[in-house]
Amino acid sequence: MLLVACAFGLGGWLLTGLNMNGAVPDNWPWVCGLWVAMALGAHLLIRFRAPYADPLILPCVIALNGLGLAMIHRIDLIPTPPRTDSYTQFVWTGLGIVLFALVLFFLRDLRRLDRFPYLLFLAGLGLLMLPLVPGLGVELNGSRIWIRVAGFSFQPAEVAKIVLAIAFASYLVQKRELLALGGHKLGPLRIPRLRDLLPIVIMWGAAMLVLVTQSDLGTALLFFGLFVMMLYVATERPSWVVIGLGMFAVGGVLAYRLFWHVRVRVNAWLHPFENYDQNLQVISAQFGFAWGGLTGRGWGLGRPGLTPLAKSDFIAAAIGEELGIAGLMAVIMIYAVLISRGLRTALASSDEFVKLLAAGLSFVFALQVFAIIGGVTRLLPLTGLTTPFMSQGGSSLVANWVIVGLLVVISHQARKPVQLVHPDISNAQTQVVNR
Repeated sequence: MLLVACAFGLGGWLLTGLNMNGAVPDNWPWVCGLWVAMALGAHLLIRFRAPYADPLILPCVIALNGLGLAMIHRIDLIPTPPRTDSYTQFVWTGLGIVLFALVLFFLRDLRRLDRFPYLLFLAGLGLLMLPLVPGLGVELNGSRIWIRVAGFSFQPAEVAKIVLAIAFASYLVQKRELLALGGHKLGPLRIPRLRDLLPIVIMWGAAMLVLVTQSDLGTALLFFGLFVMMLYVATERPSWVVIGLGMFAVGGVLAYRLFWHVRVRVNAWLHPFENYDQNLQVISAQFGFAWGGLTGRGWGLGRPGLTPLAKSDFIAAAIGEELGIAGLMAVIMIYAVLISRGLRTALASSDEFVKLLAAGLSFVFALQVFAIIGGVTRLLPLTGLTTPFMSQGGSSLVANWVIVGLLVVISHQARKPVQLVHPDISNAQTQVVNR
């Protein structure tokens, strides 16, 4: 499976050279060998440190990462002289795999993360607000979500999503019974008490603060949606989902009426052709999908460079143009497999904190894919989220590899045979059966 996954990205990279230049790149043996070596290195590390981990997680990630690198390289070849962003992204991939390895080596027992929920929550909020610090935060493409240190730009929200997922899981394990059983019945729903609404109100306020101060609709949607979904998993109460959707609707209406950048996103979704210059991204993406059709133009034979930010926000549109709607649906299915394996890992985990953490990390991928591909295809208003493992951007790629490392560790613990996890319990069960 891993070799097939490697072939997706390498095949796209080689076909791009053949279709655009009539020959494969001169350095193809080195690039192919290095990519396969990196993938096999990650695989062997899992076999050594987490042999019972889910076997589908790493191939899915390698396939997505490879396709993203191939498409970034294809878009690099459009200008003259060509750009080298794909090689930078390749370096970020290597760093992500290194951090993935460090997670597997040094974080064998995730329950150690369950000790400081409030401290982690404050740290996560601090990371979210870091771009507002004068002299540290910078505004790019209309959103203030970046910080710049020593000439390097970084998006702290990518780290915050990991920290807050851990904080949410820890808090909800501690307060699970209170949030699940408190309140009174109203028809089929159990309405929580006013004091139990404080956590969701705090997260709603934090999401609105991000939306107002950083002009970042995607991050606000991601973190509030993550908390609501984890709250539902922890309590199994549909009323929390209803309350969360209601609060999100109220916040969306207020943001639309009060803030210009939100109105721009909504109008680009509903009426893109009313302002061609302002909605050029969305319009170009739709023309690209139409030109690509069902099977696509082929690697290197489309014109994805006509869409602004095709390497980052709109890489799904580039995939849809050159691989067709069928290719884009295949990519979405790879995401679906990755997310389903993460949720399956959550179901198999016996520890409540680890179970919630696996579900939360899986929801991070699910919400990102739904929001960004939904925005590119005009199913939803456009958000500023990245397409996991595919979009250009080092902070997002590295953070997602860390999430994969956490999921691999959790799946290893969940799938490990019982006698290896609890030998005393296994012996006791054997004695009972013998009696």
